[in-house]
Amino acid sequence: MKRFIAFTWVMLLTFSLSACGEENNLPEIPKIPTEQLDDNGDNPENDNNQTDDDMNETQFHVKMKVGNRELTATLLNNATTRAFVAKLPTTLPMMDLYDREMCYRFPEALPTDDVNTCGYKVGEIVYYPPMHSFVILYAQNGEHFSMQKLGRMDSGVELFRNTGDVNVTFELIK
Repeated sequence: MKRFIAFTWVMLLTFSLSACGEENNLPEIPKIPTEQLDDNGDNPENDNNQTDDDMNETQFHVKMKVGNRELTATLLNNATTRAFVAKLPTTLPMMDLYDREMCYRFPEALPTDDVNTCGYKVGEIVYYPPMHSFVILYAQNGEHFSMQKLGRMDSGVELFRNTGDVNVTFELIK
């Protein structure tokens, strides 16, 4: 019985690692043990996250106001980002969820054109289609989930570790 359980766990882990980069309708992928992650919280064997070179092909820069602090983010040019930018300027009441993310759930779905199941880096901004969630990831827990990558905080993401639920104002920088 122990061999069967161990074999099942190894197979689930193997399939979950091979799923990154493919659209997957599974509700959740098992977490990768923390000891297998590098300093950024990434699994080096399966890194389909966008590189800094990919981020250089961006088109949008956004100012974010949190209380009396101003932060900036660089957003990719994709269908979801364009739909988000069309709503700017806007103030979103963001929820602090799971000790890792700030989240706002849009009442309607945003369009997507590149949804993948994979890990994330601290500071990434993503869209989680099943819940229509706009998410700023401020801490790492090694989870992989279905997301459309929108961009990345330029700096200051650590601010969200202590804000709790907070209103965040987003404005396009022209």
